Amino acid sequence: MLNNRIPAKLKSEAMTINIVWDHRGRTKKGMEGPVEVRITHDRKSVYVATGVKCRRSEFVGGEISGRQDAPELNAMVDAVAARARSIAAEMVEDGDGLNAAEIKKRVFRTADDGGGQDMYEWIEEQLPLMGLKNGTLKHYVTMTGRLREFGRMMTWRSLTVENICLFDDWLHRTLHKPLTDAQRKAGMEPEPVSDSAIYTYHKCLKAMVNRAVMFGKIAVNPYDRLRGKFKRGDTDNVEFLSLEELRAVEGIHPLRGSAMASARDLFVFQAHTGMSYSDTQAFDFSKYRNQNGRWVFVGGREKNGINYVSELDGECMEILGRYGMALPKMDNSDYNLCLKALGMAAGIERPLKSHMARHTFATLMLAGGARIETVSKMLGHTNITQTQRYAKILANDVLADIEKARRNNRIKK
Repeated sequence: MLNNRIPAKLKSEAMTINIVWDHRGRTKKGMEGPVEVRITHDRKSVYVATGVKCRRSEFVGGEISGRQDAPELNAMVDAVAARARSIAAEMVEDGDGLNAAEIKKRVFRTADDGGGQDMYEWIEEQLPLMGLKNGTLKHYVTMTGRLREFGRMMTWRSLTVENICLFDDWLHRTLHKPLTDAQRKAGMEPEPVSDSAIYTYHKCLKAMVNRAVMFGKIAVNPYDRLRGKFKRGDTDNVEFLSLEELRAVEGIHPLRGSAMASARDLFVFQAHTGMSYSDTQAFDFSKYRNQNGRWVFVGGREKNGINYVSELDGECMEILGRYGMALPKMDNSDYNLCLKALGMAAGIERPLKSHMARHTFATLMLAGGARIETVSKMLGHTNITQTQRYAKILANDVLADIEKARRNNRIKK
């Protein structure tokens, strides 16, 4: 980390620069709060956002610790602090005196790379160096392609708050879910992609710009000015199957060796283990250990490396036996396409999607009496708040049933 004090020649100007956590104190206990650069001059302080967040317990001695991405996050914070330090030194050298508010203004001014360098080329050069998992890498590659299609942010100089907002508007107006041949023949119109999908594009672009800040390609991330503008969507809307619907899917047995059979088996396997699609594609039975007749694995998730606990029941072992103790490999888009047909065959009215299997596992476990902390460990969630979504859904279902019973029995509230 940087020395928190300004160089010796600036000490007489009563200027200090420190790294602090959530100076407003608005972060709820256990949640992530902002890491900021505090610039103090003549007993007055201003705060510069760094775009980095962490929990209070992870912020120790002016730096982030206790998490895998701590070095990268600290480097991002240091880049903003170094920029503020450099600007302060320039002010003193020019004889302008120190002005904390002016320093903050200059820090947020987008850097001019001097040559109009192609931003896409730099991103494409960096992607192989980031150690991204295949599923995550696919999101970044797609995001870069969308940027090229948009065409208004080709250089670092053009990466502005205004253009990012225009990019978001373009994504909402332009992107639509692809139609199958049957849907086209039926004359169906393509639907816009979800807010969640567009949020993923912004998330990937923001991460790349943070990396660019770290390497000095740009002074600060314009996304820091847009906090809360781009929404993930309705995160409380959890799609899952009831036990009866899951049994209906399990009761379908497509022709062995077909794509439909592979999709059916993958979905049922997910619903019995809580695995994500990416974890099934990285599945390795040799990592499981037989503990008193129970096949158990404890290790990191494919997506984020977070540890999770997985146990294979009889249904899972039967599926693995059909594929030589492995799982079939399927492209995610092909998988979801097969699932739509599978859902229709099972009599499920809403479209069947891969993520519904993981949600189904969580809700059935909680409904069966499993503790929320246990389910969180089995899903590999980074914190229990993610798992609480399922408990909230179950609570709403209970309340709905009570209300229905009262209406039917004409019981007064």
